[in-house]
Amino acid sequence: MKLQRLRRLGIACVGAGVLSGGMLFAAESAAARLKDTADVMSAIMATPDKAIPKELLGKCQCIVIVPGMKKAAFIVGANFGRGFMMCRLASGNGWSAPAAVRAEGGSFGFQIGGSETDVVALIMNTGGVDKLLSDKVTLGADASVAAGPVGRTSSANTDAQMKAEILSYSRAQGLFAGIALTGATLRPDNEANAELYGKGVTNRQIVEGAKVKNSAAGTKLMNDMNRYSSFQNK
Repeated sequence: MKLQRLRRLGIACVGAGVLSGGMLFAAESAAARLKDTADVMSAIMATPDKAIPKELLGKCQCIVIVPGMKKAAFIVGANFGRGFMMCRLASGNGWSAPAAVRAEGGSFGFQIGGSETDVVALIMNTGGVDKLLSDKVTLGADASVAAGPVGRTSSANTDAQMKAEILSYSRAQGLFAGIALTGATLRPDNEANAELYGKGVTNRQIVEGAKVKNSAAGTKLMNDMNRYSSFQNK
């Protein structure tokens, strides 16, 4: 009975945390989140020995960056965040404008406390891209996911990494590492897209090269991705 009461209390606490988190996100503009996204990617790639290997960035088809993903936990854990995805243009020449995504996830266990983590996911093949552009994709269930390697000379050389559709990373308190984000879900953030580009523009249209009026932060992120990676059709 005590465990059940604790679990119910945990669910109530997390629910309140998610609600307050949603209110916080509502107060922050999509343009501000996009600037944060560009800043996170710049910070990650500033130290090549501890960054995403450029050979992987050269092979991936899309990238998802969620700055400041929140985690609130008391008996039941809940993760939530809003960020952006970009994909290579079909020509292989450059990257698309950023399309908005929501990230959510949960876990059960005795956890107390909270944290804020930057999350990055590399989508390595077209199968993973199609799943990412659906209404919702659950990592580890709908799409295979593995912890991504880190460092200048690292490569995805384990069986899990070679076969995974998505390689994922996290950055918290200055530490950047590969982590398998099993159970996390990604879905389009239509509200943020409407704020940035106007109503009716979908993630698929944006990443497939639809002409949209990009912001300064979005242009910086596109230019950075062009600098960090080059197309390798392998």
